[in-house]
Amino acid sequence: MTVRVLYHDHCFDGAASAAFVTRFLQERFYPGATFHYTGLAHRADQLFEDSLFDGDANVIVDFKYATNPNLTWWFDHHQSAFLSPEDAEHFRRDTSGRKLFDPSFRSCTKFISTVVKRQYGFEAPDLEELVTWADIVDGALYESAEAAVEMNAPAMQLTLVIEGSKGPRLVQKIIRAMQHSKLAQIIADPEIQAEYRRLHATHLRNIDVIQKTGSCDRGVIYFDLVDFGIEGYNKFIPYYLFPDSAYTVSVSTSSFRTKVSVGSNPWVREPLRHNLATICERYGGGGHPKVGAISFPIGAIPEARKAAAEIREELKA
Repeated sequence: MTVRVLYHDHCFDGAASAAFVTRFLQERFYPGATFHYTGLAHRADQLFEDSLFDGDANVIVDFKYATNPNLTWWFDHHQSAFLSPEDAEHFRRDTSGRKLFDPSFRSCTKFISTVVKRQYGFEAPDLEELVTWADIVDGALYESAEAAVEMNAPAMQLTLVIEGSKGPRLVQKIIRAMQHSKLAQIIADPEIQAEYRRLHATHLRNIDVIQKTGSCDRGVIYFDLVDFGIEGYNKFIPYYLFPDSAYTVSVSTSSFRTKVSVGSNPWVREPLRHNLATICERYGGGGHPKVGAISFPIGAIPEARKAAAEIREELKA
């Protein structure tokens, strides 16, 4: 038997969710099955191709809902979990009991661990470290911006590798290791450690670029990375550099999209007034109340910059 696990690609919580759901399904439903992994990324033309659902059982974790009849399990915690009202209605009509959604959870890994314990009595005490750190990373529960940016903890170093490595192989190696190994053991793997050191050098350069190009006006940080070829960055760098800010808006490009990222400062002193997922949904994006993003087609830089400027003004108001 084969099980296909589709997970939010290049995301610590996505990888941890894939690892935890594998343990659950191996031990409770599919002993002896072979598990295969496919990372999913948000795109402007996001569609679930039928070829993705090629397992005897198919699972999505930490990503949007799919109506494909071959989808067996679904776990997600994003406010923007549905591509359309029709998809949301399809979910509401499901009677399998295996399509599970709760946006009140900070991380999908914590959601999975909680719901499978409640519904199936499944526990994995040896994965408690993984669950705890998925909640910290996805919920931005660091004690300070310095802790998030300086990345001394093994989980933070793994986050850098998961978010920054090219292609699926290394992330999927980490997913398989997460199922049984401590995070310090995983980051100590020579191949993973070498990738961390390479990406850390890039991380330091990204700090320098954002410091030189970023500005903060009425609590809103803005920077444009299009001309620097930076596809991703540690999302806490802006608050490390501008600690008195409340929000961040940025524009970047990658091999498959143009992206507007919108975030909020976890350490802001005043209550946040805006739901960022709701704002991003107006442009076809989504996320969580405190962090969101919008994917535009490749080359749609003027459109992305226009949206970023509008959101920036809204947040400043």
